[in-house]
This record gives sequence, structure tokens and C-alpha cells, in this order.
Amino acid sequence: MTRVKEFNLPDLGEGLTEGEILTWLVKVGDTIELNQPIVEVETAKAAVEIPAKWGGVVTRIFHDAGTTVEVGKPIISIDTDPGAGPLPSAESLAAVTIAPAEGMVEPGLIGGPAPGGRTAVLVGYGPREGAAVRRPRRGTSHTSPTAPAGPPPAAATASTVVAPPVGPVAPATVPPVTAGAPAPAHVLAKPPVRKLARDLGVDLGTVPGTGPLGSVTRDDVHRIAEGRTEPAANAPTPATAVRPGPAGDREQRIPVKGVRKLTAENMVASAFTAPHVTEFLTVDVTRTVKTVERLRLRPEFAELRVSPLLLVAKAVLLAIRRHPMVNAAWSGATNEIVVKEYVNLGIAAATDRGLIVPNVKDAGRLTLCELAASLHALVRTAKSGKTSPSDMSGGTFSITNVGVFGIDTGTPILPPGESAILALGVIRPTPWVHHGKIKIRQVTTLGLSFDHRIIDGELGSRFLRDVGDFLTDPEEAMLAWS
Repeated sequence: MTRVKEFNLPDLGEGLTEGEILTWLVKVGDTIELNQPIVEVETAKAAVEIPAKWGGVVTRIFHDAGTTVEVGKPIISIDTDPGAGPLPSAESLAAVTIAPAEGMVEPGLIGGPAPGGRTAVLVGYGPREGAAVRRPRRGTSHTSPTAPAGPPPAAATASTVVAPPVGPVAPATVPPVTAGAPAPAHVLAKPPVRKLARDLGVDLGTVPGTGPLGSVTRDDVHRIAEGRTEPAANAPTPATAVRPGPAGDREQRIPVKGVRKLTAENMVASAFTAPHVTEFLTVDVTRTVKTVERLRLRPEFAELRVSPLLLVAKAVLLAIRRHPMVNAAWSGATNEIVVKEYVNLGIAAATDRGLIVPNVKDAGRLTLCELAASLHALVRTAKSGKTSPSDMSGGTFSITNVGVFGIDTGTPILPPGESAILALGVIRPTPWVHHGKIKIRQVTTLGLSFDHRIIDGELGSRFLRDVGDFLTDPEEAMLAWS
């Protein structure tokens, strides 16, 4: 078993196919321990730190920061037994891994080199003594200075058998390599890659190799064939960098990947799959604001972030208990409506990498204090970019707080697999009729988008009205509905 092990990029959650390397936490030559974080990777759902699978010394890092790597591809190699002596030199590894040039006999085949300097022959015939010879390429004519006089054997009428030359040989003129011609022997590339280069008319001698020991890979050939420029050798351009548009244009082109790419795909799928309906309700939340202020003074909430969003979340959970069909999903595969008896409450969070919607698992079973602690931890983790993929999967109902940006309300798009999402608008001091008189009250507007295949207008209206009634007087509602 080899002491140097390659660590492949693992599947970081729910079938993700690729990840972008954000930061390497180790470098070549570092001694690392088992389960030590070695790299930070951003997937389509979150940025996570990956621990080492083995302890040892880092011998190679395959990809620079900013590179997008497919799941299952190697990202780092680790010498798991550094005390066993030095590793084989690069020259000895190259002697094993260099692919044969076009037309040469591959090692291990009949007439080709075998381990130990022998020549591979048919089983039972013993090793061939002396140097192996091969026929030249068709169309060439060489004369051996040691070849016997007389006509060649009948089996050699098409080409002459050439033995190793004796004595000095005049240097041959090497013709220039053109596109589509066989690549020089010193170019490291496997036979399938060489064939691909010939088929595409690519000169392997002009292709910068990015594979092991500088070998040319299929991706390198395709990149040149498609006219894409390779990254600079000493200054790789991060994949997340903003690159300017054509000269003279005032444009920027930002690669769409990671969280933003998945969000775009999900929103398009949801918008054109579920028939959306949005309803709005403007409510007086003055008592909600006062309740939040009193909660902040209580010792059990002293270390927590208490905001009107906490009471909106509680209002949603109690309203779902009264209208369970709102917490459901449409199953096109089985032609069923799946009503969930648990609420994984999602809270939309804007981060530097895009919009994510982590959720509080089984939020309906939490007390108000436990819910406040969960929301506080969820938002803090999301802002730091450390939300795990598991925290963003399995949501059943979501809330988006557009009020923090000073927006009155909106028409949110459903997260895939959910039947409703609530938008909370900004809370403003507003003239309001209260007990028959116009007074300045704290007022907000709620927007509820729902899947009309599951929730009809009556159910959506009753649910939104219950949320509004709770926020009008949360303390009385909690006593009556709990």
C-alpha cells in the first residue's frame, strides 16, 4: 500500500457535483493531524471546512484557491508515513509515468520494455537477449550498417528491420511540428489525449500541461481547441475574480456559480413550476414592538438577539398549527400533497455569496426562548458563511425579512418543495385609525406567496389573517392559541 495518499473532494451534501476552493489552510511541507481542517470549499449551498482524512506531511496541492473542482477529483496528497525515509524522486516517477511516443511499443507489450530492463516476450519463450528492435514507420527507409547482404526476408518487404546503429550517427533534421501531426516524444500525455489532439488538430507541443508532472490532459486540449486562454503560470486568476468586458466597454462579467448559481436554478424552477399567488395585509404591530422591548429586558433573553422577526416566526408557527395544509409540499412524482407534521422554519439570509435559506429544524416544538436562541445562531452562522448544507435542506415554510432594507413588502418566490413563504416589510410610524381616532402607530405590511395547487385563496387568506391578528396583540394570542 502506497504511503502517499490522494484525498479526493468529497460529496458535501445531497448530490453536489462540484465545489470551489476558497482558501487552503495548509501548504506543501506542513505536518497535519487527522481531522485537522485543511481547506475551505464553497459548494452550491455553503462554504465548509474539510478535515484531513489522514495525518502526515502534505506533499502536493493539486488546485489553487479559486479553482472549481469536481467531486471525486484529488485536491491534496499526504505522505502518511513521513518517517519511512525520502520519497522517490520526480525523475524516477517520470520514468514510470511518461506515456510512449506515437508509434512506440508500450511497456509490457510483446517486444516492449518490461520491469527490470527485460523485454516482454511470449510466455514460455524466455527473455530476449540483446536490444529490442522495431520496424520503422511505413514510408521510411533506413539501412543498418550491420545488416547482412542479400535480399530481405519476405516478411520484411514493406519495411526494413533496423538494428541499433554502431558508431556515430549524423544528427537527423527534425521537421517542425504542425497542427494535427504527432506530438514530440517529450510531451507528457496519455495515448487517448494524443489521439484527441490529432482529431482536433491541436499541436501538443504548444499546450501547457496541468496534469501530474506537467502532463497534458483532455481538458487542456479542449481548452486550446476552443480558443480559451490558459491561466498565467505564476499568477493564476481566481475563478471568482471579476473580469472586465471587451476593451472600451463599461461592463463587468461575474461568473455565476456556487450559492448564486443554485439560487438562480431553484428560483427559475419554482417560478415556472408552482402557480404563485401573493396576498398582502397591512397591520398595526405597535403591541408587537412593545412586547419585543419587554422581552429584551428579561434575563433569559439577555444574551440573545430579540427582534420583531422572533414574534413573526412564532405567529407563523401557531398559524400553521391552526392551518396544517399550509405546511405541505406537492409531489408530482406520486401525484400527492404531502402534509408535514413538523415545521422546519426557513429564514432567508443575504450573505456575501448570495441568498441562502437555512432552517430551524422542528421549530414548532421550541419554546419562545429556544426559538430566539435558534434564530440567533442561524443568522450568525449564515453571516459568517459557515452554514452547513444540512441546515439548508428540508425546509417546509420560509420567512424573508425585506423590512431590514427599508422595503414595505414584496412578492417572494417559493423555495422548491415548499407551499408558502411570508415577506415581512419594514415597520414604520404611520397615521392609523386606532379606537376611532387617528394616531401614529407602528405599522407593517405582510406579503404571503403560496402554491395555488395546494393552498386556495380562502386558506391563504385565513392563514395570513391569523398571522396579522397575532402581531396585533401577541401576548393575548399566545395565551389563546398555545
